[in-house]
Amino acid sequence: MTALTAKVTEPAPPPPPGARAPKRRGVELSLLFGAVLIAVLGHLHVGLATTGRIPAPAAHYAAGLAVAALVAHLAVRLYAPYADPLLLPIAVLLNGLGLVLIQRLDATTPGQATADEQLRWSALGVVLFVLAVALLRDHRALQKYAYLSVAVALALMLVPVFFPAVNGAHIWIRFAGLSFQPGEFAKILLAVFFASYLAANRTALALTGRTLFWKLRLLPGRVLGPILAIWLLSVGVLVLERDLGTSLLFFGLFVIMLFTATGRIGWIAIGLLLSAVGAYAVGTFEPHVHGRVDDWLNPFASIERGDGPGQLAQSLFAFGAGGLLGAGLGHGQSFLIGFAAKSDFILATAGEELGLVGLTAILLLYGLLVARGFRAGLALRDPFGRLLATGLASIVALQVFVIAGGVTGLIPLTGMAMPFLAQGGSSVVTNWIIVALLVRLSDSARRPGPAEGADA
Repeated sequence: MTALTAKVTEPAPPPPPGARAPKRRGVELSLLFGAVLIAVLGHLHVGLATTGRIPAPAAHYAAGLAVAALVAHLAVRLYAPYADPLLLPIAVLLNGLGLVLIQRLDATTPGQATADEQLRWSALGVVLFVLAVALLRDHRALQKYAYLSVAVALALMLVPVFFPAVNGAHIWIRFAGLSFQPGEFAKILLAVFFASYLAANRTALALTGRTLFWKLRLLPGRVLGPILAIWLLSVGVLVLERDLGTSLLFFGLFVIMLFTATGRIGWIAIGLLLSAVGAYAVGTFEPHVHGRVDDWLNPFASIERGDGPGQLAQSLFAFGAGGLLGAGLGHGQSFLIGFAAKSDFILATAGEELGLVGLTAILLLYGLLVARGFRAGLALRDPFGRLLATGLASIVALQVFVIAGGVTGLIPLTGMAMPFLAQGGSSVVTNWIIVALLVRLSDSARRPGPAEGADA
């Protein structure tokens, strides 16, 4: 029995010295070609459907998207040759589809065209992607800036409180005709802090403390206190901002990363309970959030009062009109949703004009992006890298769930931006940075030899 146990618990032998993981940059380039082609064909289709002719800037659009994809690919090929070959093509495809949908909605709001502005923000995002991949050669360098990251994150979340509210929430900074959402960048910095702190204290988190019930262990204050204090400060700032969506995202990120570090499922149960209590309290006492909860409980109340359909009702009508295959790009009526059709409710346009099939394909792209992020985390040997990859992938997953759930009536609306798809410069730039970090982490995970990272 002893010999058998020793044989079972013996670690797997290392790969042969000559074995090398395939770089698969050719696969990435082929997928990028397909992603650019799909986006360009969508751009042409929208022009033909809305104006009856090929859009005048079609050649510039195609060339710009192709150049951006090629530059990003060359950066990965040069500086992260072992990176996951699916991450960059998925980001390019989602970003390209977002530009197509925004262009389609611009056709019905000629005085509020935003596709060109979104294209400029996307170009900035690709530039930052290239810089991040080229300059950050080892993800473990971020671990040294944990407390600086959390200080900057809290400052970014606090600044919008002093600016006027936009659509009921203090999350924007508007200056000289430009708008900026600092909280988008704060989520990356908080992920870096959580990953660094939890990695440094993983042994104490997993083994110390008193057992309460089942497998739930009460962690000592000296271990859990600092990270809980930072989380409470961030949530307090967000309550001042009246932004429930970002609060849920940060809380979900905190719980997921704590569970990943401790391996104790009890924290998931406590997280769900606390989020339910917090959501009930905010939804009851905060008028802006309370109004959204009322709309969620009865989205057709405004119709019954004779005031016409509200945004959520129009979104549900759009999904219903899309059916299985959709009305076709340029043939929907989702612009009736109003001012948030290009941002919070852009998924309704995808559902109406691409149908259930197209909407499912988009959600599968998000699912694949998240799965590849988790896969990179599982393959990394250092605890910080594992937690950071998990946190970054979880940010994307939580955003997609909160936004898709809101516009389909599953949960109350939260006013967040769908990653890459929705209008929003801060959002698209932030998500390109997230993909850059995942590219770096996946390169470290797949790179042979010592560069994979020793277990800290």
